[in-house]
Amino acid sequence: MSTPSSTTPSSDANGTLHVPAQLPEGINRLKNVPGYTTPVFKGKEEQRAKVQANVASKALRLVVTRTGLRGDGRGPPPIYPDGFIPRELVANEVNWFYTHLGIDDTYFQSESVEVISDHIIALFGAKVLAYTKHDPTKLVIDLEKIDEHGATFIHTTAPGKTSTEGPGATCESRIDELFLDNSTPEKAFRLETYRSQGSISATASQQLRCYFVTKCNFPANPPASTRTDGKTDIRTVSDPIFLEKASENTLEIYQRVMWNVQQRFGPVMEVFEVEGSRERRLVIGYKMGGTKKFFSALSNLYHFYSLYSARKYVEQFSNGITIISLYLNPLPGANAPPIEHSIFQVMKEASLLYCLPDNPFFYAGKGPSGDHAVQEATYAYSGWVFAQHFCNRLGQAYLALKNILDESNPTHASVLNDIKRRFREETFTRESIAQVIHSHAELINLLYVNFAMSHYPETDEAAQLMPTLSYQRLRTQMPLSDTELYDKIRRTVTNKHELQVLESFLIFNKHVLKTNFYQPTKVALSFRLAPGFLPEVEYPKKPFGMFFVIGGEFRGFHIRFKDVARGGIRIVMSRNRENYSINQRQLFDENYGLASTQSLKNKDIPEGGAKGTILPSLGANPKLCFEKYVDAIIDLLIPGQTPGIKERLVDLYGKPELLFFGPDEGTADLMDWAALHARARGADAWWKSFTTGKSAETLGGVPHDVYGMTSLSVRQYVLGIYKQLGLREKDITKVQTGGPDGDLGSNEILLSSDKTVAIIDGSGVLHDPHGINREELVRLAKLRKPVGFFDTSKLSKDGYLVRVEDQDVKLPSGEVVLDGTDFRNGAHLRFKADLFVPCGGRPEAVNISNVAALADSEGKPHFKYIVEGANLFLTQQARLYLEKRKVILFKDSSANKGGVTSSSLEVLAGLGLSSEEYLDLMVFKDGKPSAFYESYVRDIQQKITENAAAEFACIWREHARLQGAKPRTIISDELSSKLNELQEELEGSDLFDDEPSKRGVMVRAIPKTLVDQVGLDALLERLPVTYQRALFSSWVASHFIYKYGVNASSVDFFHFARDLAA
Repeated sequence: MSTPSSTTPSSDANGTLHVPAQLPEGINRLKNVPGYTTPVFKGKEEQRAKVQANVASKALRLVVTRTGLRGDGRGPPPIYPDGFIPRELVANEVNWFYTHLGIDDTYFQSESVEVISDHIIALFGAKVLAYTKHDPTKLVIDLEKIDEHGATFIHTTAPGKTSTEGPGATCESRIDELFLDNSTPEKAFRLETYRSQGSISATASQQLRCYFVTKCNFPANPPASTRTDGKTDIRTVSDPIFLEKASENTLEIYQRVMWNVQQRFGPVMEVFEVEGSRERRLVIGYKMGGTKKFFSALSNLYHFYSLYSARKYVEQFSNGITIISLYLNPLPGANAPPIEHSIFQVMKEASLLYCLPDNPFFYAGKGPSGDHAVQEATYAYSGWVFAQHFCNRLGQAYLALKNILDESNPTHASVLNDIKRRFREETFTRESIAQVIHSHAELINLLYVNFAMSHYPETDEAAQLMPTLSYQRLRTQMPLSDTELYDKIRRTVTNKHELQVLESFLIFNKHVLKTNFYQPTKVALSFRLAPGFLPEVEYPKKPFGMFFVIGGEFRGFHIRFKDVARGGIRIVMSRNRENYSINQRQLFDENYGLASTQSLKNKDIPEGGAKGTILPSLGANPKLCFEKYVDAIIDLLIPGQTPGIKERLVDLYGKPELLFFGPDEGTADLMDWAALHARARGADAWWKSFTTGKSAETLGGVPHDVYGMTSLSVRQYVLGIYKQLGLREKDITKVQTGGPDGDLGSNEILLSSDKTVAIIDGSGVLHDPHGINREELVRLAKLRKPVGFFDTSKLSKDGYLVRVEDQDVKLPSGEVVLDGTDFRNGAHLRFKADLFVPCGGRPEAVNISNVAALADSEGKPHFKYIVEGANLFLTQQARLYLEKRKVILFKDSSANKGGVTSSSLEVLAGLGLSSEEYLDLMVFKDGKPSAFYESYVRDIQQKITENAAAEFACIWREHARLQGAKPRTIISDELSSKLNELQEELEGSDLFDDEPSKRGVMVRAIPKTLVDQVGLDALLERLPVTYQRALFSSWVASHFIYKYGVNASSVDFFHFARDLAA
């Protein structure tokens, strides 16, 4: 091979790019020897004799109904009325099967005489059927055997083409579904598949494709490792059959790939050039179960580039690693790019297939001159999902109606909400959007070019030596400007529906700031979006930033309302297909609403509101979805530094970003993994603060439940009411939702001394009008057991416990409860007491439709005071309804903010301590916390108590100043908004640049324990400037507003600011 004279690829008269004869870095060369050896089956001749006898005996018992072919395929044989295969042809058919088809000894060694005999007869029958059609090309072979130990599939197939009909159309997808996708170290299946060397008969040139699936038999006592470096020895985790067949060179290659897989989260891919041939071998390793339908999708991919596989192997290992090996060759005479070039495109696009192996826009059976390549198809899929969420489905009619109706009127708000939901369900469905994409392949390709022109990475010197085919495609396409592209779309489509769908692709292109789409290895696609496209009529508050994540088995969002922001990551599970469709439609709106609410709650901490949502597909593993979601977002937070693995992306945002994740529904047990994964990915500065809710013992987290963080703020509101009204707690009757098994519920029981008359939780309803036995409640709270475990002997004669599983229960009053679950679901509306503290329950449990049930026939409310501990337990309309009836009510975003304060200070510890200090001071030693940890937790508890008491006093004072004219709910919202506005204003001001003021605020805002340990100067060096500015602004804003109120003047602020440096 000669060395090219220049680094610029040359092209011939046909415009085909000549590939430089220089191997890019990382490409390996192999000797032209088999990677596997097939052990010789010594009993083959003896087996052949038995098979021939068996076929002959069967031939005598079968009755022929049509003329057949001679065993050598040269013409019709005579008819024998007593047999299917004429006796004279049995030996020829058996010989042809054993020696001319090119089936290797693996098959004969693994199959029984009976199965092989049946396959020979089936092959002969197929020849007879093809003869009757007078077309040898119609000869179709379809042999299969499936049992618990594996499977054998043998069928006719053309090389280099994906079958769209016949047995070849579904064979590989069935192997994926039945064996490979479900493999685990406990029950794994390996696969060998190859194309037979011989043809089916003398007149039919078709070859057979053979697949052999066998169950792995990992030894109970594997051989001892020979390695001394602590790395995995592949021989200790391999199936014996694999070890018997794999060459030393193959073991060496797989060993290296295995080590790389263990170090990475995503797939590992390597290409090998075979000396003296054009064959290329592609080896792909990944963690078992990391993707599905991948093996069959790979065939579609290399067929797209007119390559065919001589052999393919899928190996499983007992340490949970899968390795696929493809032996690829160019299809003779194909009008396609040379394999020397296309193999790198196959490798690049395989990473996209790993993310989205089941893509409806990558059509089977097409080629480079056909429709979408994998990159275009993946872009189409991404745009498809984007359009489902963001096609403007409300329009002018909704806006006009919204302007007429009064949203503060509960009835009007309900009507408007119903109309909004119906618009979204009926206007743009997944199916109708997909139909538009399928109908306009050319426009989708042009839109893809428009997208790629912004995000395709700059080619470095090595890439210019061998640019990928996708790069060439971009260079041969004439990109259109946004205006030209829009005009072309407008002229091409046939209706407004199609225009809106394709417009959404253009909107998507213009608002992607960075993406891992072109990252060489990834596990899901992630896009950082500028939120400017969100219509104000639907989303009045503009988010600061959005992340959009798409995986093969999930989709997700992350929304934040400030640069420095924190919030939980929620997994939204679906019970069935209908529920999944509803969740899918509402996913972004739910995410937006949760993040917006979080921003109200985060009013006096540096982090603004944020939230993430993940929607797994039906049957998907939620933990795997979370892991892929996190890894894909980290792709956009850490600049890539490793060529061929994680490379530098095109970043149109141009600033470093920090995200802080917290636990939420379905993710409480996953925060440790996320922090450790960020550390493994190289986030040295922020892995400690990346997640909150981490394990205290192993990762230095501060658990809210153990230290009662959320309950501390709720209690300040309860105690504040008692103090302002001169009440004694032991005289107060209370109803509580959320039982002694929960965080809030258990701590509310442990911290209070009132007379609790009812508790409702997931297990049932506990009620005693004379007060539930406090000692028994405390026992359950300490054990974290629900009320279903309450000792009913401790109830008075008028008390009762109704469990959710109970039926036909008679209460002391004589009332009969038919169904315990139905009774529990409505129990929060039936009891009366002085105080109601929701500590658990579903969102909107009290809403405009049922809130009237919280008042008696005379309009007197069931409760005098409500402190909303559980998030979103009451709707805004329900709160206002109750306050109008003189209920003293404090809403969730004020009452339960203790948890977010604790998490915020957990983040601060992670940012302020070095990795060594963090591991030494925050992580438990021998199961016990350090003195620093205990002191820091006390600092957190003190700040929670101070903040909650200060906000309570501010709301109470403002309500009194206005003589009750404005509900506390509205005051709380205005307070949050005022705090957020002032904080934002301060972040943009130069007050932070005043060094004495900055230092004066920081020393008070940062817990004393941390300042004493690290020193203020060191903290100011370590904390990111954006975070410092946010911390400064939040402390100043909250302390000023809490002291002077929401109507404070500029003069008030002048006096306040003058003392900051003190």
